[in-house]
Amino acid sequence: MYVCVCNGVTDKQIIKAAENGAMTLQDLSDELKVATCCGRCSSCAKKVLQEAHSRNPVFELPVREQTPVFA
Repeated sequence: MYVCVCNGVTDKQIIKAAENGAMTLQDLSDELKVATCCGRCSSCAKKVLQEAHSRNPVFELPVREQTPVFA
């Protein structure tokens, strides 16, 4: 189903973004442009994101480079 009509974003795209590490609405906005126009989709997008995480809370998050503690 379409969640963000303005940008043509579906629930499946949001679920995929969650699997790829999206944790917040801001992450979805950055990646998929969700809620960047009229904003009416914000609550639905958050709900889909939360449901995606609750179904599979252990998504493989991208590995972030660590800064060494000692120089």
